[in-house]
Amino acid sequence: MLRLLPSAASDNSAPNSEVVQCNEGQAGGMTQGAASAGAIDAVIVNWNSGGDLARCVATLAASDRSGLLARIIVVDNGSQDGSADEVAAVRPLTIDRAGRNLGFGAACNRGAAQGQAPYILFLNPDTAVQDGALEAALDAFRPGIGLVGLRQLDGTGQVRRSCSRFPTPLAFWMRALGLDRLARFAAYGSFMADWAHDESRAVDQVMGCFLLMPRELFEALSGFDERFFLYYEDVDLALRACRQGRASWFETKGTISHRGGGASSQVPARRLCLSLWSRLHFAKKHFSTAGFLSVALCTLLVEPWTRLAFAALSHGPAAMRDVLAGYALLLHPGSARP
Repeated sequence: MLRLLPSAASDNSAPNSEVVQCNEGQAGGMTQGAASAGAIDAVIVNWNSGGDLARCVATLAASDRSGLLARIIVVDNGSQDGSADEVAAVRPLTIDRAGRNLGFGAACNRGAAQGQAPYILFLNPDTAVQDGALEAALDAFRPGIGLVGLRQLDGTGQVRRSCSRFPTPLAFWMRALGLDRLARFAAYGSFMADWAHDESRAVDQVMGCFLLMPRELFEALSGFDERFFLYYEDVDLALRACRQGRASWFETKGTISHRGGGASSQVPARRLCLSLWSRLHFAKKHFSTAGFLSVALCTLLVEPWTRLAFAALSHGPAAMRDVLAGYALLLHPGSARP
């Protein structure tokens, strides 16, 4: 059977709640970020990222015209494609070869522990950092802000809808039924597709592919919850920060490119399994018992049929097989992790 998270009573989070409101300036915190030399430790988790990792590191280093980076720490989760070797000569860069796939959150925690800079940047290898991005992210900090993300461009140069609202049981039902694909219900989608991302503002959550936060907040939250192997670990972190009065901020003055999908696109069935698995664990941790049971019902009994229908209409038999394989892995979680 699918194993679920134990009670989250010991976590840095409030009791289960279906809806959370988090507003900028809700509580104290660090003042506006100071763009000083060595202010940022950048942590990149790599798993068979191919040439993406080298491009990411190159753009990150080239964008750092003010010397803001103290260290670049690449945690290699047992890659077999030699991608980590391509950046071994870059300085200042540390490669931590974990030897196996620890999961995203655990690898981020491992990388963060190796630095001492006042800010930590978590960066996906399928991103490219543009000039001025680091300065813009640091300058966005002000009292009450705990996490900062930047404007993202997709492969065609269009602005990617990357910010999210905290999920609720109703939102998961809308997604399970496929209704979030309709403009009328766009507010229930995974990302804020109903907003053009054309202004800087406080949001519930910024995507973890570029996530800058003060080290003191990261440590106060005990980092990422490592029970989330992949997906929802950034949502969980933002929600716990929000409950401590530290909001997430979306800043448009800095830009990154983000291809999306990354190495997980190589294993679509496993990616689906891990996404659903993390969703159920998020609901177990943060929702009431009734809310969790509702999410489990729509995830396990309703959504498979919706996914199969969309797969058949858009990608054919191969996509349908991936859906079936993903749900088969979900029911046997011991075989779901790399």
